[in-house]
Amino acid sequence: MIHRLSCLRDLIQRDVGGRGLATVPGDNLFTACPDDLNYAARSVAWHPRPHLLVATGFPVVGPRGVCGETDGPLGARFLARALSPLGVRVTVAAEPFWSGADLALTDPLPALPADLTHLLSIERVGPSWRDGRCYSMRGSDVTAHVAPVHAWFEAGRPPGVVTIGIGDGGNELGMGKVRRDVIGRNVPGGETIACRVAVDHLIVAGVSNWGAYALAAAVYRLRGVAPPADLFDPAAEAEELRRLVVRDGLIDGKTGRAEATVDGLSPEEYFAVLADLGRGGDG
Repeated sequence: MIHRLSCLRDLIQRDVGGRGLATVPGDNLFTACPDDLNYAARSVAWHPRPHLLVATGFPVVGPRGVCGETDGPLGARFLARALSPLGVRVTVAAEPFWSGADLALTDPLPALPADLTHLLSIERVGPSWRDGRCYSMRGSDVTAHVAPVHAWFEAGRPPGVVTIGIGDGGNELGMGKVRRDVIGRNVPGGETIACRVAVDHLIVAGVSNWGAYALAAAVYRLRGVAPPADLFDPAAEAEELRRLVVRDGLIDGKTGRAEATVDGLSPEEYFAVLADLGRGGDG
């Protein structure tokens, strides 16, 4: 089954943003945890009553104040929409700078649901090895704009809760599973931004939303169920992205503009991966 899911992993592991995810051949962020997509999907697909708390929201500080970026929330909402027909409960949590979350993240943190089985982060910055501060890919300190969700992952989760991280740069929660020197040798500024927080299963993708798409596709494959016809439809997902920008005020984290794009990618390049995942990696 690991082999069957590797085609899904390969679709999302392309460094389209030129972040340095695979600078060193054979010893990089993509090769660090090659089977973790499979393990993460199995932990969800084979649980009798899974409940995922998905923490997301990356702050972008600009002329309009603090905004959330489109990478992360879009994937979180996709997981909720995708996994619900399979009986998987998904609660999405983020700071108030994104109003579309089910649960608002604050300091102190709200209590975790009593029936929680999985704690998942997607495009969620975490404290660095260097000084415990949270950094953007450009090295900007954004600690003041995020709730201390890392506390849940490091010590605050109930026994038995599985942790999953999805990221695309080395500074996100979960990247502590990758050796710090590997992030430093691959990602520019990696020694500064590398997150110290590890997870049980780490999914590294060229775009974090792609990791969420692949996780959903893998769960459907493991369950032996065909996904809804419109789930992996680029047009439907593009409309959802537009709503997040227009209704919720999210912006493209790379361009800083309020436009229905993710990480500065063209719609054709971004949504082609979604369509290929929907075909099971056979496209």
